[in-house]
Amino acid sequence: MTCAKLKVCMVLTVCSVAMSSAMAQPAGGNQSPPVVEAVDTERGYLKDPVQLTFRDRFAKAGESYFSPDGKWVIFQATDAPKRGDEVGQFYAMYVAKIVWTDGRPTGLEKLELVSPDGSANTCGWFHPTEPGRVIFGSTLVAPKEEAASGYQRGTSRYRWAFPDEMDIVSRVVKGVLAERGVDAATIESLSETVPVFSRDRYDAECSFDPSGRFILYSHMEPAKEGQKPDANIYVYDTKTEKHVPLVMESGYDGGPFFSPDGKSICYRSDRAGNDLLQIYVADLRFESDATGAQVPTGITREYQLTDNEQVNWAPYWHPSGKFLVYASSESGHSNYEVFAIEVDRERMNAAGAGSSVKVPNLPRHRITTASGADLLPAFSADGKWMMWTSQRGPKIEGETRPSSQLWIAEWVGPSKWPAK
Repeated sequence: MTCAKLKVCMVLTVCSVAMSSAMAQPAGGNQSPPVVEAVDTERGYLKDPVQLTFRDRFAKAGESYFSPDGKWVIFQATDAPKRGDEVGQFYAMYVAKIVWTDGRPTGLEKLELVSPDGSANTCGWFHPTEPGRVIFGSTLVAPKEEAASGYQRGTSRYRWAFPDEMDIVSRVVKGVLAERGVDAATIESLSETVPVFSRDRYDAECSFDPSGRFILYSHMEPAKEGQKPDANIYVYDTKTEKHVPLVMESGYDGGPFFSPDGKSICYRSDRAGNDLLQIYVADLRFESDATGAQVPTGITREYQLTDNEQVNWAPYWHPSGKFLVYASSESGHSNYEVFAIEVDRERMNAAGAGSSVKVPNLPRHRITTASGADLLPAFSADGKWMMWTSQRGPKIEGETRPSSQLWIAEWVGPSKWPAK
C-alpha cells in the first residue's frame, strides 16, 4: 500500500492479514514462474514480465519493495484458504529471496513470515544500511475493529481501515542474517518484533531516508466530527527520538518516500477532500545538529504534479530522481495502470511563487496497458527492475477477475527524464 491508504472506488485490497507460519518453499507453490512477453504497448518500458507470487499460495499479494542489494523483497499477502474457508481478513508481512536464473528473476524462495500471528500489517521497508532489518506497520495483535479494508459489495466503494493499534515496528529477517553467517542463537535473540515508537492512533506508510537515521511516515490525527480521516506526514529521528511534522495540510496525506538524494519527498494527497488523489513532491528544509549532520525540520516548497479528475496514488522515485512512477484510474477504477511523470525541476521552479504551487503540463508516460489493475510500482536501487502488483495473471475457477499478485520486469525505459 505505496503506501496506499485511501477510500476510493477500487478493486484491489491493499491492507493487512494474519497468516500461517513461514515456509522455505518457492512462493509460487508447485508452479513454474512463466516469463512472458510484455504487452506490445509496454515494450518501450518493460521487458519479459515475470509473475513472482501465485494464487495457489496467496489469495492476494501486493505492495512490494526491494532490499538495497536487490536480492530480497518485502511484501504483504493473504494466505490461500483451504477449500470452503474464507480468505483471511488482514494482510501479513513476508520477506522472500528472489531466484535468479541466467541473470533474470524467475521466482521467490526462502519465504519468511515476519509479522505476528493474528495481526494486521502494511507497508514494509528494508533498512538501507543494516542488512536484514525491516520496518512495517503492524497492530502486533488482532485489531479491535473487525472491519477490514476491501471492496464493499453492493456499494461500489473501497473502504480503508485505520486500526488505532497500528504502529511502526522493527525486526530482523532470519533468512538474511543466516546467509550472512550470523549464528542461530544470535538470530533468535534479535528476532522479536518491537515498536520503533508508539503514538496514539494509526501510524504506518513508513520508509527510511538513504542514511537510515530518519523514518518518514503517516500519522492519523484526532478525528473531527463529520469529517473524513486526516493523516499527516511526519519524520522520526531515530537518534534523538523526535517527531517532526512535515505536511500538515487538510486532507489525507500519505504514502511518502524520500528522494534518492534524501533532499525531497514524494507523496499523494486528498487535499481537495474529494477522494481524487493527486501526486506531490516537496523539498525538505534542513538544519545542522550538534554533530554537523543535516536534520530535516520541515519543507521549503511543495509542488502538485498532477491536477485531474482521477485517483493518482502510490508514487515512487526512480533512482535517477528524474521521474516518479505511480498508479492512476485514468483507464477506470477496475483497471488501474502505472504511469510515469517527469520531475522537471526547471518547470517546477518556474511554476510561480508561493510555498505550494501547481506545476501544469508535466510530461506523463503510460507504462502498463495489460488488462486488469497494475499498481504499486517500485524500482530496484540500480533502476534495472520494476516490481509491481498486477491482476494480469490467470484466474481460477469461481473468480471474476485474476487475483492481485507480484510481478517483476526489466526496466528498458529511459533512465532519466526529462532528456536535456
